[in-house]
Amino acid sequence: MALPQLIPSPPSSSLSRKLFLNPNCRFFSPSSSVIPVPSLARHRHHRRRKSNSLRCSASSFSEKHHTGSPKSDDVVELPLFPLPLVLFPGAILPLQIFEFRYRMMMHTLLQTDLRFGVIYSDATTGTADVGCVGEVVKHERLVDDRFFLICKGQERFRVTNLVRTKPYLVAEVTWLEDRPSGDGDEDLEALANEVETHMKDVIRLSNRLNGKPEKETQDLRRNLFPTPFSFFVGSTFEGAPREQQALLELEDTSARLKREKETLKNTLNYLTAASAVKDVFASS
Repeated sequence: MALPQLIPSPPSSSLSRKLFLNPNCRFFSPSSSVIPVPSLARHRHHRRRKSNSLRCSASSFSEKHHTGSPKSDDVVELPLFPLPLVLFPGAILPLQIFEFRYRMMMHTLLQTDLRFGVIYSDATTGTADVGCVGEVVKHERLVDDRFFLICKGQERFRVTNLVRTKPYLVAEVTWLEDRPSGDGDEDLEALANEVETHMKDVIRLSNRLNGKPEKETQDLRRNLFPTPFSFFVGSTFEGAPREQQALLELEDTSARLKREKETLKNTLNYLTAASAVKDVFASS
């Protein structure tokens, strides 16, 4: 379930799509039950498009997303999978692979390191040049050669050179890491705690508006450091992939948290007003 419309912060006020916060994230462990797999209808025009929501939880967002994390100046070749969604480091992404070229890609990945690049693409803005590595943590090959996958977001990358386009995209990429904030005295822990507080308030008010019990919200951070927590927050902003893409591309944890904080504050103001109007009508 997605909550009522989030009000974007001023830098993203020109977004034409609605932004939603999805707090109903799943916990992930290799032994957990398989997450329902949505179909990627964008590859078959006669199929109905289905929602591709990220299934995640704060517990999935570790400080280091891959053992032996590459250095930012490394250049490697990476197969790319353009999708109408944004994958964040630590987020869980279920996929169904049925298009021939991507089945070919899966056969290759199963013999190597099970890692490919998920990169946002839509008909309006085209394909982004910043994406996130998806590592296959579970897979099932069906008799018709389709694949069901469970992927987990790892490092972010920037495309520097397109190596080939057929049968699927392969590019040279460099790795992105958050740089230290320009304000060395800034307390990222305090900023992350403020963002968590705003998230809890948005969830509480949304539940109230939807007639649900206002029970105490769970610990959303789960001892996460500020950087992975900022990725977790961005992954909950469903319905506005361009805003999510902007958050993914930021290389400053402080800037990302501040942008998320502003969006949540604006949303909280909206929900507070909506709740007040509801109370007036309920008492009349």
